[in-house]
Amino acid sequence: MPTKMVYFFGNGKAEGTGQMKNLLGGKGANLAEMTNLGIPVPPGFTITTEACTAYYANNERWPEGLAEEVDANMAKLEKTMGAGFGDPDNPLLVSVRSGARVSMPGMMDTVLNLGLNDITVQGLIKKSGNPRFAYDSYRRFIQMYSNVVLGVPHHEFEEIMDELKAKKGVKLDTELDADDLKTLVQKFRAKVESVTGKPFPLDVKEQLYGAINAVFGSWNNPRAITYRKIHGIPGDWGTAVNVQTMVFGNMGETSGTGVAFTRDPGSGENRFFGEYLMNAQGEDVVAGIRTPHSISTLKKEMPEIYAQLEQIYKKLEAHYKDMQDIEFTIQEGKLYMLQTRAGKRTATAAVRIAVEMVEEGLIDKRTAVTRVDPAQLDQLLHPMIDPKAKVNVIGKGLPASPGAAVGKVVFTADEAEAQAANGEKVILVRLETSPDDIGGMHVSQGILTARGGMTSHAAVVARGMGKCCVAGCGDIAVYEEERKFVAGDIVVKEGDWITLNGSTGEVILGQVDLIQPQLSGHFAKLMQWADEIRTLKVRTNADTPHDSQVARNFGAEGIGLCRTEHMFFAEDRIKAVQEMILAADEAGRRKALAKILPYQKNDFVEIFKVMRDLPVTIRLLDPPLHEFLPSDPAQIKELAKEMGVDESVVRAKIASLHEFNPMLGFRGCRLGVVYPEIFEMQVRAIFLAACELAKQGYKIVPEVMIPLVGTAQEFEFIEEYCRRVAREVMNEAGVTVEYLVGTMIEVPRAALVADKIAQRAEFFSFGTNDMTQMAFGYSRDDAGKFLPLYVEKNILPSDPFRQLDQEGVGALVELGVQKGRSSRPNLKIGICGEHGGDPSSVEFCHRAGLDYVSCSPYRVPIARLAAAQAEIKSPRAK
Repeated sequence: MPTKMVYFFGNGKAEGTGQMKNLLGGKGANLAEMTNLGIPVPPGFTITTEACTAYYANNERWPEGLAEEVDANMAKLEKTMGAGFGDPDNPLLVSVRSGARVSMPGMMDTVLNLGLNDITVQGLIKKSGNPRFAYDSYRRFIQMYSNVVLGVPHHEFEEIMDELKAKKGVKLDTELDADDLKTLVQKFRAKVESVTGKPFPLDVKEQLYGAINAVFGSWNNPRAITYRKIHGIPGDWGTAVNVQTMVFGNMGETSGTGVAFTRDPGSGENRFFGEYLMNAQGEDVVAGIRTPHSISTLKKEMPEIYAQLEQIYKKLEAHYKDMQDIEFTIQEGKLYMLQTRAGKRTATAAVRIAVEMVEEGLIDKRTAVTRVDPAQLDQLLHPMIDPKAKVNVIGKGLPASPGAAVGKVVFTADEAEAQAANGEKVILVRLETSPDDIGGMHVSQGILTARGGMTSHAAVVARGMGKCCVAGCGDIAVYEEERKFVAGDIVVKEGDWITLNGSTGEVILGQVDLIQPQLSGHFAKLMQWADEIRTLKVRTNADTPHDSQVARNFGAEGIGLCRTEHMFFAEDRIKAVQEMILAADEAGRRKALAKILPYQKNDFVEIFKVMRDLPVTIRLLDPPLHEFLPSDPAQIKELAKEMGVDESVVRAKIASLHEFNPMLGFRGCRLGVVYPEIFEMQVRAIFLAACELAKQGYKIVPEVMIPLVGTAQEFEFIEEYCRRVAREVMNEAGVTVEYLVGTMIEVPRAALVADKIAQRAEFFSFGTNDMTQMAFGYSRDDAGKFLPLYVEKNILPSDPFRQLDQEGVGALVELGVQKGRSSRPNLKIGICGEHGGDPSSVEFCHRAGLDYVSCSPYRVPIARLAAAQAEIKSPRAK
């Protein structure tokens, strides 16, 4: 049981510090830090994440001693503020907010204006002299508390409010007077009682305890769980609860509230960026209910407040040495800071901010390299709208998250998830998004909202996910129930295609061509720093000259996996491959292989040219032969006719190649043992290409990789004839080419006998895709039926095909490394499964002592940055 569960902050002194994020959550730690820095922060206290964890361990009951600590800190807060919680004349009101150790914007619950009832609202009127403000705060409290704590749907209150506004003939909430709001309070309370069967709680202590329970409970609400899954946040961290004195932005025209960033979170430009609303509370800005003003307008409207805000934001950024996301409230001309945290930012902004902060002397290069999440770089490597494309712009909103997206329109998160599961590209269109939309936002290509600003829920979450987003598009009218939106005289229905330009805010009718971005400037500088730091090399998985060139442009240091079977499927050679499979004897197979040889040689010539002086690892044929034969009856008939054989011959061959479990069947090195002529042809093609280019002055280093080896004898049998063919070709050409023969370690047995295999093998490459299949006994093609459930039920921490299983498969890798190098100390070792582009797997490979990782071309920059971060975290001995 935790000993201290509540930490106080106020009057320039806090019990916590900014270093205590794990205990106080990000928000609580930063409130403590700002208090200690002398920044105006409304006093309050933080209930620790440990208390939340204990709450769940105690069957969702408060741990012993928590109630006493909360009561004691509330008494301290009353004394600090000179006001009483529940006092009829001078009431203390508080906000109750969540705060996990990492920012989860909008995912958990908040209650504002807590402590109001029929008696304290009179005290608030007396204290403020403003009945409209008091009843506005009271109706907001009932609405929020009832939704968050009592589970009354938000729309129940909106309908009552819309009805009253229609009756009064007004459009805005701010046009309702004190009597209207007093009426709303009564109607809201009646609605609560009719929905819940119980009256709205008026006891302030009951309100407080209920709100704390709701925040604890919101840690495990569906949207928070979905957000944690998407961002890899552990479920056992828990959330802190922040109870803080209320300050009011809705006390009239000298009061307001805003959200700002110390730099532009979309572009990274060093300018103060944000939005505010006068006579409003915080949720009005972030919920997108009213469209806010740019922060620059505040400079004209309230120059003194703006100057103070400017001074504070510069102080915070200099203190934290990072771009900050701040929330503030102005109460009757006095500024209060409610939050600061490291701001969510796009990949473009993250890179620019990191580089410019080094140039400004704020941080060093190593810190800059750690500031960018490697997975976030994906955003920079994806298409933008082709500037030459002719576009039909039907609306313009705010450019909330850059990039471009093309997809079919859907109007609900559920529909987005359903269509995306069927392989459709969708764009989620909403009046405004809510945290419940998180799953649909995650699977959408982009997000379009009619309401909301640059700091609305949609904008903040989209930027964090790297999704293109256009927010606050007043040019469109969204009719969610009718599944359509209207822009002028254009009606766009569910299923129609649109394109979003998140960099300009344009909404475009139809599908528009996208182009690849050019990477330079800040990105190049950051990657250069990463390359100076990292010790793990990064290669690519590439089978074509185009992929090889893309990867080289992205900084690949060679090819770690060139899959030759992809070349076999090409239209100009598949017939020769099929002829080889259908041949009755070795002579027939060799005759067909002779037709494939020139094609294979040319493939390798083009790839070697692109890679020039870099190593290229070529995997000999791996898949089972049946994959090259048709299964469709009409195609079988056509193949028989082309080959000049009876249809029964083709059917017989297909039947003879049929396997119950092809992934464990006649493939890889097993083909090379039974049909050596196949691998011989491939090795001949490799060395013909290498020798031809060597004569032209290229330095080619081919690495011949034998797949699926499980015994040293398999390797030795194939290695012998590979070296013989290599010698023959080099002798014929009169050229000597440096080369290596090695193997892919993917069968678990190979890791166990790696010391024996390494006596002859000159390199290992771990094929972690197949190794994961065999280690778990999961078929990769079928595991989708149960793996998501395994992750959901915490049976597995993540999908082991996306993120390397370090405990099991990782142990096999480490054993293979240790045993392999015990026989051959200079053994070159890499990994070539798709895990090579996953940041956490890259970190593991660094720790395991591998020489390189290999991944798909577009993940090369991600692996380069992840490798640098791994070196910073766990430096290798020089």
